[in-house]
Amino acid sequence: MIRIVIAEDQHMLLSALASLLQLEDDIDVVAQVPDGSQALEAIRTLRPDICLLDIEMPGLSGLDVAKAVRREGLGCRIIIVTTFSRPGYLQRATELKVDGYLLKDEPIEDLVEAIRKVHRGERVISPELAAKLFFSREENPLSERERDVLRLAADGLTTGQIASALYLTKGTVRNYLSSAIQKLEVESRHQAVKKATEKGWI
Repeated sequence: MIRIVIAEDQHMLLSALASLLQLEDDIDVVAQVPDGSQALEAIRTLRPDICLLDIEMPGLSGLDVAKAVRREGLGCRIIIVTTFSRPGYLQRATELKVDGYLLKDEPIEDLVEAIRKVHRGERVISPELAAKLFFSREENPLSERERDVLRLAADGLTTGQIASALYLTKGTVRNYLSSAIQKLEVESRHQAVKKATEKGWI
């Protein structure tokens, strides 16, 4: 039996996906959660074989969860399921060695087959995404700290709140923001967040 945790912030899609997967004789959905933090907690507690992760969720993103799973050596295989075909997301997923990267609009039969392949130790990627990665590879110019700061800025946090969250001084946060704005060749924090998000770099 393949034990699965599903993390998806759209409740209707989460419920539908779980119901469809439960119809398979060899798949057991052990948890359905609406955000990344709960996904990570479920993985730590339930030790599933595979976690299906939406890429954009409240709190921790699917890529944040994948990073934590790898860092903590939890042994859970990761399949990212997304509506976004942004090359930056795919690059980050590749760097994190996720086991599968699929688009949400693919048939359920393809997802089920991908789950079985990943469970066997294979790696699966949507053909459309593979082509986009090959032809559109663009390096992310942002450092890890700059990405952290921009992610929090994207959540609407002030400079002071970002400083508290990352245990930095306000001046250091301003320096990271300034550096990110310069690297992205934009004029404001808002534009930096927008461009980095569109590129899939945060």
